[in-house]
Amino acid sequence: MSAELFLELGTEEIPAGFIPQALKDIQNLLCKELETARIKYGEIRTFATPRRLTISIADVARQQQRQELELTGPPARIAFDADGQPTKAAEGFARTNGVSVGELKTITTEKGDYLFLSKVIEGGQSVEQLPEILPRVIGKIPFKKSMRWKDLDIRFVRPVHWIVATFGGEIIPFTFGDLQSGNLSRGHRFMAPEEFTVSGAADYIVKAEQHAVIPQIEKRRQLIEEQLAGLAKKLGGKINPDDALLDEVCFLVETPQALAGTIEERFLQLPPELLITSMREHQRYFTLIDEQGQLLPHFITVANTLTKDPGIVVAGNERVLKARLSDAMFFWQEDQKSQLETRLELLKKVIYQAKLGTSFEKVGRFTELATGLAQQFAPQTVDLTKRAATLAKCDLETGMVYEFPELQGIMGREYALLEGEDPRVATAIYEHYLPVQAGGELPGDDVGAFVSLADKIDTICGCFSVGLIPTGTADPYALRRNAIGILAIILERGYPLSIPDLVSRSVQLLEAKRQRPAEEIISDVINFIRLRLVNMLSTQSYPPDVIDAVLSASFVEPVDALERITALSALKKRDDFEPLTIAFKRVGNIIKDGLDQPVDLNLLIDDCEKNLFDSLQEARDQVAGFNSAGDYAQTLEAIARLREPVDAFFDSVMVMVDDEAIKNNRLALLTSIAGLFKGIADFRRIA
Repeated sequence: MSAELFLELGTEEIPAGFIPQALKDIQNLLCKELETARIKYGEIRTFATPRRLTISIADVARQQQRQELELTGPPARIAFDADGQPTKAAEGFARTNGVSVGELKTITTEKGDYLFLSKVIEGGQSVEQLPEILPRVIGKIPFKKSMRWKDLDIRFVRPVHWIVATFGGEIIPFTFGDLQSGNLSRGHRFMAPEEFTVSGAADYIVKAEQHAVIPQIEKRRQLIEEQLAGLAKKLGGKINPDDALLDEVCFLVETPQALAGTIEERFLQLPPELLITSMREHQRYFTLIDEQGQLLPHFITVANTLTKDPGIVVAGNERVLKARLSDAMFFWQEDQKSQLETRLELLKKVIYQAKLGTSFEKVGRFTELATGLAQQFAPQTVDLTKRAATLAKCDLETGMVYEFPELQGIMGREYALLEGEDPRVATAIYEHYLPVQAGGELPGDDVGAFVSLADKIDTICGCFSVGLIPTGTADPYALRRNAIGILAIILERGYPLSIPDLVSRSVQLLEAKRQRPAEEIISDVINFIRLRLVNMLSTQSYPPDVIDAVLSASFVEPVDALERITALSALKKRDDFEPLTIAFKRVGNIIKDGLDQPVDLNLLIDDCEKNLFDSLQEARDQVAGFNSAGDYAQTLEAIARLREPVDAFFDSVMVMVDDEAIKNNRLALLTSIAGLFKGIADFRRIA
């Protein structure tokens, strides 16, 4: 026998960004509690709006599963005294498990005789467990921010106003704060605020919609999309794609109504990103574009009520937008009265980080780093790179960026273009912030890439230099994101860039700020970046053991490391890979640290070791050529051909013989073989 478990928490409006994670947490917590209580369950569905978090679990067993326990107690020598009478240890074990001492048995194990109890716990009624489980789950839901209200000794993301809790349509009684659970939900705050009874998910969906609430997330999202598309088509355009905004708006409304407004033509002279950002970030408006991708003078807002007179709502939104864009227009015009470069001096008064000095000092450091990268990889861009790095942070001192911080880089690019800077310099000012998230857009030009790499490595090395190292999930300076950005740019553009060299140069420029030994900083930063590469590649199709084997052998150039990982991953798919790995693991295990000395041909006694030496010489020449060409697939293929002579060697001779000279000569031979793949991969780490 089973029934549906239904739980709804009705609250004040929850921040949209908190809702998706809250639903996951409720589901995980409740499932864990049911499993602990030995209560089976079926399909799970979740619903949410700004004012409610809801979960429905089908086929929840009405009876707990019975449990058969076999419990081992204290040793018999401790459980009974010399006269065979039970001690306090035996009595305590019996009392803890709800039986008499007479029901205990003795079992013989390898460690001796112990008290033993075989016990069956019959399953109770689930309905008896749920009143304890549900309030415990509600109280455990983790939120980034939570609050108290009234004088209650509970916390939640927002004040809770009602709780629906039913099992098979019957109320599960419990108290949370000063609220008693029941079966009464509520409709839309303004359009249908009255209560309605709920017995389960199917009943809930129908009645909620009758009360102007669409609880199904996907249905609400689809309705918003349809309304947006319909309005955009009427206005002769299409919605500027923005899935993140669509997701957010979906959790801001219970019954959506899309309404279109107009942007005054004079504001269209502002940069499109400024208009889009202002409308998106501050008003949650969708923008429209034509077939050529040009911004249209319209916006669409999604209201949370079905208004009788949409014109009034639209007019109000247009007034708010006009005021905000008028401010933007003012800053746009005022900022142009001063050249971008003149703001560089102002950065001397801006503290980048208390221990690392001013933003002006940071610009100086990463300008030198970026220029060095340009000299190394694209000498023709040195002047452009130096100029872009110099101007990269100047827009931080503009009125526009002060008012709209999310426009940093964008406004620098726009002002640079207005002032006649080279377009590549202007683009680099924007691109040096890229990528802004894992998998995000990367710089499309060498100039932007060099400045981005330099800025990011200075941030990482600077923080590590003064002890600001990420711990656990705490990463206030986004160092992990910066490291991932560095790797993504290097791999995307194929720069043969040495991470140790880049880190060492950056740490050198931080000499006046360092609070730790340079060697420690360099080692820690290299390992930090290496671990980010491990995490990046682990999410792709590369075997974890191959990644570990390659990066444990050598981590200098990320591009080179990826090529080795790709080649070894392909080799691992071969049918003969396992015996190949076993052979080379055996080599590595025998030589340990190796014996670096020439192989004496006169001490090669057995034909199999002479053959192995000849095969080694042939492979060594091939490997040298393939390695110099960066062809690791052919390198590994050449090394793989050594498997048969290696196997024959181990089958025919003993390495660790009494004759010291012969033993060392054989160790030297095996060391030479291991040296072929020393910088490619550590085969001992292959699973």
